[in-house]
Amino acid sequence: MAGNSTESGRSVTSKITSILMTFTEGSVHSLTEIARLAGLPVSTAHRLTSELASWRLLERTDDGHYRIGLPLRMLGAGGATAPSVAERAPWVLEDLAAATRNRARLGVLAGLDVAYIEKQPGHKPVSTFSAAATLPAHPTALGRALLAFSGPEVVEATLTRGLRPYTPHTITSPERLRRALGVTRLTRVAVTRWELEAGVSGVAMPVFGPGGDVVAAIELAVTDLGRELQPVMAALAVASRSLSRELATDARRIRAVVPPRPVVPLPAQRPPAEVYT
Repeated sequence: MAGNSTESGRSVTSKITSILMTFTEGSVHSLTEIARLAGLPVSTAHRLTSELASWRLLERTDDGHYRIGLPLRMLGAGGATAPSVAERAPWVLEDLAAATRNRARLGVLAGLDVAYIEKQPGHKPVSTFSAAATLPAHPTALGRALLAFSGPEVVEATLTRGLRPYTPHTITSPERLRRALGVTRLTRVAVTRWELEAGVSGVAMPVFGPGGDVVAAIELAVTDLGRELQPVMAALAVASRSLSRELATDARRIRAVVPPRPVVPLPAQRPPAEVYT
C-alpha cells in the first residue's frame, strides 16, 4: 500500500478501509505507522482509529499501539476461535454499566487477591487486566463470590493471612466470613455493605466454566442496597448465566488473564465439614 497517497478526495470508507488494511502488514502498529501505511495525516488517523476502538474493531495495547479487535478476529477465523474470559469480559461490562449506570467489575482469583477489570458509567473504556489492579478478596462482593466456590485451602489461607479492616463495616471475624460464604454458596449472590469503601456496597455473582468450576465473578457497585438490590441482581443474573453458558461449551475459552500467584496450603485446622457442603 502506498505510504505517500494524499487524503484529498478520499471517502471515509476508503480511509477506514486503508486503516484496517494496514494490519495485513503486521499485527500491531503505532498510530504513526498506521498513518504512514494508510497514507493519512496523523490527526485523521487518530480520529478514525479512536472511533474504531470505541466499537472494539481495534484494540489499544498496554503500550498505546493498536491491533485488530475481537469481532474482526472472529470473522477472520470463521467463528472457529472461541473467545477467552479476558476477551469476552469487556463486552459484558459495557452492557452492564450501560444498563444499570453503575460501576461494573469482572474479577478472577490471583493467589489470595482478585485481579479485575472495570467499566465506569460513561464513555471511558473498560480497563485492562494488570498486575497492579487487584483487590482484597474478603471485603469485596467480587472476592466473596470467588472464595465461596473455591477450595477450602484457599479460604483457610485467606483467613490465616488475616482479615484486615478497611472500614468499620469490614467483616474481620473468621466465623462471620465463613457464614457469609455459606450464604453465597446457597444463593449464588455475594453482598457487601461499605466494607472496602465507605458508602459503597457491592453485589456479585460467580461465573462458572467447564465442570462447574468457578472461573470469574461479576460485580456491580451500588449506593443504596434497599432500592437497587433487586434490579442489580436481575442484571447480574443475566450476565453471569450467559457468560457461564458460553464458557461451559468449550474448555479452550478458559485462559489465564494474569499470572497466578500460588496459594500455599497452610496447616491450619479445617473448619467443620458442613461449611463446604
